[in-house]
Amino acid sequence: MTEPLLAYLNGEYLPGDRACLPITDRGLLFGDSVYEVVPAYGGLPFRVAHHLKRLDRSLAAIGMHNPLSHEQWRAVFERLAQQLPGQDQSIYLQVTRGAYPVRNHVIPATVAPNVFAFTMANPPRDQAAAARGISAITLDDIRWHRCDIKATTLLANVLARARASDEDVDDAILVRDGTAMEGTASNLFIVHDGLLITPPEGTELLSGITRDLVLELAQEAGVPYAQASIGSDELEQADEIWLTSSTREIAAVVQLNGRQVGAGVPGPLWHRMDALFQACKVRLRQGEECHDD
Repeated sequence: MTEPLLAYLNGEYLPGDRACLPITDRGLLFGDSVYEVVPAYGGLPFRVAHHLKRLDRSLAAIGMHNPLSHEQWRAVFERLAQQLPGQDQSIYLQVTRGAYPVRNHVIPATVAPNVFAFTMANPPRDQAAAARGISAITLDDIRWHRCDIKATTLLANVLARARASDEDVDDAILVRDGTAMEGTASNLFIVHDGLLITPPEGTELLSGITRDLVLELAQEAGVPYAQASIGSDELEQADEIWLTSSTREIAAVVQLNGRQVGAGVPGPLWHRMDALFQACKVRLRQGEECHDD
């Protein structure tokens, strides 16, 4: 039997099935916790500084300090990733406000956080699936107004994704007051008349690490882009629609609300940007720099 991978828990490395938190942990009881997912290509964690800066921002927004230094986090990521040498992985980390004797909404005066992390192997990229694209629907955005905090309170996202599954599509694009915000776990891009557009950063969406990389690659390649609000009508009329995330990378939406987007296949700018993204991953696996820290 294969031994379980080690997980990091409060300074120790334990088999994943033995890394346990108390039932009074505030992350469990209240969703009082934040998280990150760091991709590792070829076993090499990617854009670590960007993920850790976002972790710092999320923790500060809920009144916490990062319990580990960035150097300590890097050591954790490297130790976890070494268990799957040379493999693509997703490293998950979570910081909760800790466990206390009494369940109480009041935030404790002295915080003793619980910190854990683990890694999972990513399956090889399905090239045929990527080339086919995905389908999506639009749904009302019923989430709270601090989506810029990468908190574990994801029930609204989970229900939206479940609704998409019920309608036999791959994802949902969330719309608030007539403005398209993002996917259930991804950032939104559209292409209109050759211009690449993504919603600007703000409190009502999460600024993704992959989103930022796409913008960097676009700038280097001379692709015109803008950070601007995307209305529902603009979304429906877009030549191309993409959803981006660390796990999804750049996914082309080829069907929206039952109608095809553009020609019904991933568009020319998607092909160009996806090729740049994949080339970046190849360089990283070879130990070369590729828009990393």
